[in-house]
Amino acid sequence: MKRGAKHIVWDWNGTLVDDLHLVVSATNVAFELAAPGLSIKVTADEHRRDFRRPISEYYGSVLGRPLTEAEFVELDRVFHDAYRTGLAELALAVGAVDALRGWTGTQSLLSMWFHDELVPTVTRYELTSHFIRVDGLRERLGGEQAHKAGHLKRHLAELRLEGADVVLIGDSIDDADAAASVGARCVLYTGGFTDPAKLRAYGVPVADTLLEAVALAA
Repeated sequence: MKRGAKHIVWDWNGTLVDDLHLVVSATNVAFELAAPGLSIKVTADEHRRDFRRPISEYYGSVLGRPLTEAEFVELDRVFHDAYRTGLAELALAVGAVDALRGWTGTQSLLSMWFHDELVPTVTRYELTSHFIRVDGLRERLGGEQAHKAGHLKRHLAELRLEGADVVLIGDSIDDADAAASVGARCVLYTGGFTDPAKLRAYGVPVADTLLEAVALAA
């Protein structure tokens, strides 16, 4: 019998913060650079259906050609510059604060966003007190190519937690794969970056609200 979870690892983008519209907008700015004059634009529904890691493969699938490493580095820079322009206007996901308050165990935050930008943003939303650890990417380049599994392994090692004691709440298949890689459970949230049908087909618990996600984690 599996023991109950005592710790939640939260994802940030698309989970606790509602930034899908900004991600789609910034992605389209990057596509405009990569294919000037072709008017390649994705909608939110298309992004949710097709997005995957490594992100260079997602970009290549939309553009219809593989990207060189140098091209991806430039598109990644353009994406993040465009994303930052709308950062101050982002809202937390519906129910985020109530969900954080509703968990009786410990909680931490693990994001694939840059650490030195993540920490002050979490502070600005007055969420720091909910987390015993906050980790983003320390690398300034290349992280967008990575999967989350290795980052989660290091995160739990720093917390001295075993996977069996942990539930990861996120919005992507990559979150579910990361949780499985360390023996943790995962609850996927439909309000983020991934098409709900794709999440439900993956075989892990799925929640339509963050409060429901916490209930499933328990």
